[in-house]
Amino acid sequence: MRPNFAIELLPDAVSFMDSVDEKAREKIYFNMRKAQHILDNEIFKKISDTIWEFRTLHKGQAYRLFAFWDKTAGHNTLVVATHGIIKKNQRTPLKEIRRADSIRKLFLENKLNKN
Repeated sequence: MRPNFAIELLPDAVSFMDSVDEKAREKIYFNMRKAQHILDNEIFKKISDTIWEFRTLHKGQAYRLFAFWDKTAGHNTLVVATHGIIKKNQRTPLKEIRRADSIRKLFLENKLNKN
């Protein structure tokens, strides 16, 4: 089965993935691959107008990897992961959503300037 979109991890997302233990990292990647094939709000959820999050629960820890759609090719084929956090409470911190959105703007700006 062909995935519905590709996923690219930016450097902060890679650093986050490297910082979590191996079993948690495996589960996060598993959920990301699963999200590429099925729409499930438990693992890939829109949290603002432009930001989505990959959601993973592992051994009581809530892992979040923030992402956005890169639509510059005219269709939703690439999801770009900006950075991740381990959630400490129920609400996703607004500063993390803002951080993801500013990374999104910078990414798209740089991409447009290259073309």
